[in-house]
Amino acid sequence: MTTHALPTGIWRRECVAELKRSWRLPQFLLPTVVTPGAFYGLFTLALARDPTPASVAAGLAGYGVFAAIGPSLFGFGAGVAIEREQGLIELKRVSPMPIGAFVAAKLAAALMATALAVGLIYALAIVGGAVLTPAQWLLLALIHLGTTIPFALIGFGIGMRMGGKGAVAIANALFLGSAVIGGLWIPSRMLPGWMRALGEATPAYHLGQLAQAVVGAEPLGAPLVHAAIVAAMTGLAAVWAWTGWRRSPA
Repeated sequence: MTTHALPTGIWRRECVAELKRSWRLPQFLLPTVVTPGAFYGLFTLALARDPTPASVAAGLAGYGVFAAIGPSLFGFGAGVAIEREQGLIELKRVSPMPIGAFVAAKLAAALMATALAVGLIYALAIVGGAVLTPAQWLLLALIHLGTTIPFALIGFGIGMRMGGKGAVAIANALFLGSAVIGGLWIPSRMLPGWMRALGEATPAYHLGQLAQAVVGAEPLGAPLVHAAIVAAMTGLAAVWAWTGWRRSPA
């Protein structure tokens, strides 16, 4: 029994340690949790002219995807890059801990931050008059939480290839850039053609379109096509992350 319990214990302890570390870094946790909700409340509710339940729900769809991108990119991208510079990645590599436990712990922390950020947006949406069925809320939550996976893989690949400052800069650019060209702040229909074309090359655009379909807004393209593209992009991101781990000397 000891042989089988050891790997499970390593995974559990690593996840608990990473979650505790995240709670002890409010300078990282608070901005990634509060900023998406603040933007949503400001632009969709406070500054909008006569927001309707439909417009509130449409904004909820896009801002929920936006809320998941930050914890994924910064937790995996900047966080991993800084740990590499500190020698912690090298230490973990020579330890008996499997890489899966390390990645799972980072993902657990990203999911925790995403759940808090999305929960804040959902609360604001309900106050703003959004009306969705329980099935819509559940499916929307799955899409928003699932957004962490492709962006976490992208961030991990960045973190294993770049230094701390470079990773932070790239994470910031992808965080804000994905929101703009991905149609998460402004509907893609309102963007210039060249911006929409750029957005279609990002997971954010397709995840946003899936979320729009869930809340009853008409997406650009078939949801099944968007889902297939997200799956393909996630696979490519996994290759990007794995090759970064294999090639990095530390």
